[in-house]
Amino acid sequence: MAVTDESRSRARKIPKGHLYDDFEVGQVFPHHWGRTLNEGDNSLFTTLTLSFNPLYFNAVYARGHGHPGIVINPMLVFLTVFGLSVEDLSEAGGLFLGVDQLTFHRRVYAGETLVARSTVLEKRESQSRPGSGIVTWHTEGFLLDPARGNSDQPVVDFRRSNLVPKRNAPSE
Repeated sequence: MAVTDESRSRARKIPKGHLYDDFEVGQVFPHHWGRTLNEGDNSLFTTLTLSFNPLYFNAVYARGHGHPGIVINPMLVFLTVFGLSVEDLSEAGGLFLGVDQLTFHRRVYAGETLVARSTVLEKRESQSRPGSGIVTWHTEGFLLDPARGNSDQPVVDFRRSNLVPKRNAPSE
């Protein structure tokens, strides 16, 4: 189906994510998607990132070292939790400024489901980009325990910061 001038004129951009003005210090975002990691996710990620630790791809080796099975690559765990936060925190755009204080609390195994929440720690005006501000969040990843209906087992946490556009700011 070809895009016509008439259909193009009716199209409208639907904004996504939150802008700098939407964030308040102390505000908590329970990220609504969870993600169950499986052995295929882990094998692909581990292979593509050239991670040669046999805990991540050799079940016999992992069991020989006291694990019930293959350990999910911790960088996949971190990036999955990070990804769960994007829709609420940074989907509106802006430069990613980094991650600090990354801490892993426990191993994750195939079939376990991760959920996440983030808390706004600080926000400040950008001195170099007046149309944006800098927001820092504390993001926590947990294992979802369906038997208990909660997610109180911490897996990973970190601080991340982004340059976030302001509402009605001129283009930079």
